[in-house]
Amino acid sequence: MDPIPKSGLYYPNKIVLLTLQALEDVMGKNGLNAILNLANLRELVDNYPSDNLKREFDFSDFSAINGALEEMYGPRGGRGLALRAGKHAFEEGLRNFGALAGVGDLAFKVLPLKAKLRIGAPAMAKVFSQTSDQYSTVEEKEDHFLYRIHQCPVCWGRTTDKPACNMATGLLLSGLKWVSGGKEFQVVQIKAKSSGDEACDFMIFKKPIE
Repeated sequence: MDPIPKSGLYYPNKIVLLTLQALEDVMGKNGLNAILNLANLRELVDNYPSDNLKREFDFSDFSAINGALEEMYGPRGGRGLALRAGKHAFEEGLRNFGALAGVGDLAFKVLPLKAKLRIGAPAMAKVFSQTSDQYSTVEEKEDHFLYRIHQCPVCWGRTTDKPACNMATGLLLSGLKWVSGGKEFQVVQIKAKSSGDEACDFMIFKKPIE
């Protein structure tokens, strides 16, 4: 695939490290190496970013990894792998980030589900806004929350015919399950920068899946 011009916007090394480890877990080392080669990121083979919060990994490179997944495995296969990797990355470490630390406290766990979502969804957005250049916001609507990524590293510099920020969807699915105490929620991406929209928008429906 063609290289994506650098964005000048950055993810912290730790988030990328967790993502690459998650991809390796779901597709194997050889599979991940093939993705990194296709994404023009050969320097990352056996050389993952450091385990720190320095903002050093350009959005364009993160987007290239996601684009390579779809190019190699097709839209459906790439989507499945990206969702699994996003979920895995949250489970393996993102939930320990500062703004989410309090979400695991006993006082939070006894709150009603509605209150958990009102606190938990913005807490997830805050993690990324505080630790990276991925500015995210949450608006509460009647039957859903609108989770908006204003600068999206998943689709940066790419063009897609429909919203396909699947790794972000996977992170949200896993994050919502954690903050709610184990419930599953429907998350639907309705807009994407890569599809010509102003931002990447996700609808998080308030009613859990039975």
